[in-house]
Amino acid sequence: MYRSHVLICGGTGCSSSGSQKVQDALEKELKANGLEEEVAIVRTGCFGLCENGPVMIVYPEGSFYSRVTPEDVTEIVSEHLLKGRIVQRLLYKDSIDAENDTIKSLDNTPFYKKQKRVALRNCGIIDPEIIDEYIAYDGYQALGKVLTEMTPEEVIETLKASGLRGRGGAGFPTGVKWSFAAAQPGPEKYVCCNADEGDPGAFMDRSVLEGDPHVVIEAMIIAGYAIGAHQGFIYVRAEYPIAVKRLRIAIGQAREYGLLGKDILGSGFDFDLDIRLGAGAFVCGEETALMTSIEGKRGEPRPRPPFPAVKGLFEKPTILNNVETYANIPQIILKGADWFASMGTEKSKGTKVFALGGKIKNTGLVEIPMGTTLREIVEEIGGGIPNGKKFKAAQTGGPSGGCIPAEHFDVPIDYDNLIAIGSMMGSGGLIVMDEDNCMVDIAKFFLEFTVDESCGKCTPCRIGTKRMYEILDKITKGQGTLEDLDKLEELANYIKANSLCGLGQTAPNPVLSTLRYFKDEYIAHVVEKRCPAGVCKSLLSFTIDPDKCKGCTLCSRKCPVDAISGKVKEPHVIDLSKCIKCGTCMDLCKFGAISKK
Repeated sequence: MYRSHVLICGGTGCSSSGSQKVQDALEKELKANGLEEEVAIVRTGCFGLCENGPVMIVYPEGSFYSRVTPEDVTEIVSEHLLKGRIVQRLLYKDSIDAENDTIKSLDNTPFYKKQKRVALRNCGIIDPEIIDEYIAYDGYQALGKVLTEMTPEEVIETLKASGLRGRGGAGFPTGVKWSFAAAQPGPEKYVCCNADEGDPGAFMDRSVLEGDPHVVIEAMIIAGYAIGAHQGFIYVRAEYPIAVKRLRIAIGQAREYGLLGKDILGSGFDFDLDIRLGAGAFVCGEETALMTSIEGKRGEPRPRPPFPAVKGLFEKPTILNNVETYANIPQIILKGADWFASMGTEKSKGTKVFALGGKIKNTGLVEIPMGTTLREIVEEIGGGIPNGKKFKAAQTGGPSGGCIPAEHFDVPIDYDNLIAIGSMMGSGGLIVMDEDNCMVDIAKFFLEFTVDESCGKCTPCRIGTKRMYEILDKITKGQGTLEDLDKLEELANYIKANSLCGLGQTAPNPVLSTLRYFKDEYIAHVVEKRCPAGVCKSLLSFTIDPDKCKGCTLCSRKCPVDAISGKVKEPHVIDLSKCIKCGTCMDLCKFGAISKK
């Protein structure tokens, strides 16, 4: 029986910050102090506060230590674990109640207060490599209930009643999708999981797989029972080594416990799972391209109809959901459809996981009830925008989504509201931008990504996105015309209407949404040959204010192309014909004498 438990984040974010070295130091220090039998170390999944990693929580006190280094471990052991004195300087600052000189429960901190963890309920709590810990938190109880108390039809009706919609993009009702596959004749059907997650800045599905892999396995077995399938495939990108490792361990444990394979729990139902590694192609997030890739072929989309529920993997009826969708299902089965439907909005039930990134204080992973406003996510959960900057826009849905401007800061986040304002939910990436972001440059960034990731099968996407990118590149270089803006919009609408798959059909969204809300920035680039945000290098010019310049010579000494001249203690000048607009001078100037416009 341990008197203390030390939870250390083992997700990708904290691992890349050195959490394994922290754990190694802790194991060494505990052994040196004879505490290895009294203090247990639990390596968990993501806590959500990635900005503060490596993170560590010590129970029973619930002390949340942030940015822990191996050098801090000696103090934590000697002070906290030996003497019971919490190391105040390492505490996550929002968990300190300065008024009462106490530590707040994490649930009462601004980051967690408005969250509701369903898909992430076990992440940061259990060791994902130990099946018994998952079982201790009601793991596989939903499977037991389904196999012993429910018919396949009842499972599907429960999902329909819950209002669960797919969390991977378009938000199709999960129960309806399953009912289509269940209605198809024949003994051979498949269950697939999309864990390919290719959006820039998105890491929701990766975090679930790293922190709670058994929840996906349990849900896929339930799906197999519901539609009459006996084989499943998890398609996960090879760039997720921690997720792949833990999935393999979890599948092996489930087989060992008789939860995968023949005659599961003595029910007579057979189901097994295999992993297929993706090579990082964004198009393989599209369901038909994913299935084509599992079949061993080049990952390209297929025309629909027929839809996968009728003719999918190996031309057999197939259902495909993403990781987050599956992560909700065991809890819906255990707690009931009404419980899940009580959260969210009328047409968007439950919660949604977002990967918060960009110009935001609390970069990390959050799960909020549908209907939470963008303002609440950014200002309260996210902690606001650093350095006193103003919110300008938020990009949701990655390359398939759009930019939400400040005028819609109070929009409740759900599927229908986002589509109405020109964006989409997507898988859940949420990139926050401030006044220093150029919206033309943002649109160009996403178009460049789409051009690289287009599979090339259909002409509108293969050629159309390339032409759009070329126009945007031309505009950011100060070579654009007003006619280019008309052509850009025309091309965007054509590609949207005529592309073969979802990648091409949604690729123009970042351009259309920025044209809709930030047309003035496009016009400034085209007419005034000016980038209002000061981002597009070709349109920038750097100047030195002679009244502020002290002649310290630092800028001239550091200029890589010797474009700055002047005598010591006299104002310097920039030769614009030589200047490469790298910004080094402005970054180094201690007197604020250099500006860009």
